[in-house]
Amino acid sequence: MKILYRSLLILLLCLPGWLQAELTIEITQGMDGAVPIAVVPFGMAGTGSKPPEDIAAIIASDLARSGRFAPLEEQDLIARPVELGQVRYQDWRTLGSENLVIGKIETVGADQYKIQFRLLDVFRGGQITGHSLPATADQLRYVAHRISDIIYEKLTGQPGAFATRIAYVISETRNGKKAYMLQLADSDGYNPKTLLTSAQPLMSPSWSPDGRQLAYVSFEKRRAAVFVQDVFTGKREELAAFAGINGAPSWSPDGRSMAVTLSRDGNPEIYSMRLSDKKLKRLTFGAAIDTEPVWSPDGKSIVFTSDRGGSPQLYRMPVQGGRAQRLTFEGNYNASADISPDGKSLALVHGEGGRYQIAALDLENSLLRILSDGRLDESPSFAPNGSMIIYATETGHRGVLAAVSSDGRFRQRFSLRKGDVREPVWSPFTKRK
Repeated sequence: MKILYRSLLILLLCLPGWLQAELTIEITQGMDGAVPIAVVPFGMAGTGSKPPEDIAAIIASDLARSGRFAPLEEQDLIARPVELGQVRYQDWRTLGSENLVIGKIETVGADQYKIQFRLLDVFRGGQITGHSLPATADQLRYVAHRISDIIYEKLTGQPGAFATRIAYVISETRNGKKAYMLQLADSDGYNPKTLLTSAQPLMSPSWSPDGRQLAYVSFEKRRAAVFVQDVFTGKREELAAFAGINGAPSWSPDGRSMAVTLSRDGNPEIYSMRLSDKKLKRLTFGAAIDTEPVWSPDGKSIVFTSDRGGSPQLYRMPVQGGRAQRLTFEGNYNASADISPDGKSLALVHGEGGRYQIAALDLENSLLRILSDGRLDESPSFAPNGSMIIYATETGHRGVLAAVSSDGRFRQRFSLRKGDVREPVWSPFTKRK
């Protein structure tokens, strides 16, 4: 069944904390030309207990997951300097490492640490940047991701996205009963947190622009409804529960409006809802199925899926409504769009010859490029820096998550020991509490 109609079919059929496992990541395709870098295990200072996280290992893993860097294996490190004066640049040049990361962790109180690091240019023989960051034991992984972000930006000129999070839906059967869980995790799959568990389907999570809330569709009342939930407090509100379909929520960039798919007037159409008073404005009209809206980063237009031309394709229209422009023409199926943070390209599901794969569409020249190699890939979502696209796929008859670089050169897969993982969405850049 085509992916566009899978979600609509679930909605139509449904009208009248078991799992806290971490996602594990496997790199399935490396990137030629990844830059060699050495991340030395951080030294210890102070008299306190050893911190519960390996900061250097987290940083090395982050950089490897980006596809842009090739960290040296720990056993291949030629030395283990902690201070700048201990670095012999010539030794690292012989290994071909272009950059070196060193650091130390100082215990400054009960459950309190100070993380110091330096990023060094091996061939020029000097420091590129260095910082000292405070952390509690619970914050160590987050601080390590922040350090990775700093390193990534200094070396690529692009913000890192390691300190962001992903949301996704897990389904699992235990004792003959099905459960659906809406979960959050760090971008590397660690620190999973279940926001909601339901015996009925959950789908279509969507982050607010400030990263504090998630909108999603729940069938807990035996019918589709759109909810908004605070990811920190758990407080939630029912946003749309009209007769018929209530689906595919998407936040406006300013956080003041939500685009949704509703069939309250008899046919699935795109509506804009002003969140301050829940006032609705219908944007599409006609006999076609119009669904899966997503806002452009500048807030001026909405891209959505419609079969008005005879097959599911992507269209763009002004946010006030009006004439829609068709964007996709290759293949008999193009749906589930996400717009890159710079607004220049779309990630989408492209179907042709019975295969459904993740593709990227350049909005300037209309060039479509296939990025994934699965047969049933769906739900693409850009990282907030545009470097990667996370999506859902299948392996071994189980739903898993995967990610591909926006140029298709680097791939990785996220999986769980049990259950199916679906509907991933990458958070915006945010500050953690």
